Amino acid sequence: MHDLGAGFGYLVKGQRWVARHGRQYGRSLLPGLITLVLYAAALICLALWGGDLVTWATPFADPWTSPWQGLFRGFLTAVLFALALLLAVLTFTAVTLLIGQPFYESLSERVDIAEDGHAPESGLPLWRDLWISAVDSVRVLIRAALWGLLLFALGFLPFVGQTVVPAVGFLVTGFFLTEELTAIALQRRGLDLRTRLTLLRSRRGLAWGFGTPLALAFLVPFVAVFLMPGAVAGATLLARDLDGPGEPRPDRADEARTGTPA
Repeated sequence: MHDLGAGFGYLVKGQRWVARHGRQYGRSLLPGLITLVLYAAALICLALWGGDLVTWATPFADPWTSPWQGLFRGFLTAVLFALALLLAVLTFTAVTLLIGQPFYESLSERVDIAEDGHAPESGLPLWRDLWISAVDSVRVLIRAALWGLLLFALGFLPFVGQTVVPAVGFLVTGFFLTEELTAIALQRRGLDLRTRLTLLRSRRGLAWGFGTPLALAFLVPFVAVFLMPGAVAGATLLARDLDGPGEPRPDRADEARTGTPA
């Protein structure tokens, strides 16, 4: 329970930090706005033509009589949109971070410097940092998608699918949101994806306390855009709790020199 409260506390502290640094906050809004427009367009298209897609995918239901055909296809359309919304929440952070990597990297460094006057550096050129971030994001999204498919299947279970599964879904979403957001600060400290996941699994309460309220907030239109800069700042503070101010790992320094993963 202590870690749950601490995780939420880092989320609040991050919002307070960007509120005190208006210029940094304003610059960091741009990537979220771009991503929001792209996702909104995709969800609007799904809302308009999702029913047609379900009809095309279920030709076996054509001979069914009313109201069963309408109920069946209406249910599938609602489930399809709900799954798309869940995937949007899961992927929004990764896509926004990828688009806004230079902005959020600068913000994270400023938070570290404000804390103790020092910001760890990965020792890698920018293009390689971007490449590692993109590859790690894809790997995280694959994990999140597998969880999403499992929860989608369990959603058909009576009672459990309408109560337990949504709650577990938000916890899973919160965990992966925390991983994506802390990756900026932890990657600068030389931690690869496997190590970051191990750290977060050892402090699941911290990850859930930070990421789950954020996942719930991201369901409200436009909120994700305005919370993202503060979420990055808070995730940097949380990363310091997980790994400390730290220095880049020797293996990451070796990677910078050789150009190959350690």
